[in-house]
Amino acid sequence: LKVEMFYGERFESVNTFIDELKNYIDYYNNERISIKLKGMSPVHYRTHSLAI
Repeated sequence: LKVEMFYGERFESVNTFIDELKNYIDYYNNERISIKLKGMSPVHYRTHSLAI
């Protein structure tokens, strides 16, 4: 997380940082695909696993 998003970044305020962090967490959980998860996002994989 630190390397992917925040390395070398400067934020104007704490609120800006918090907003960016929330956006990144949403991306990480809902959009980012992972080879380990059979090409699915973590949320999609979890939902798919529970349906089986």
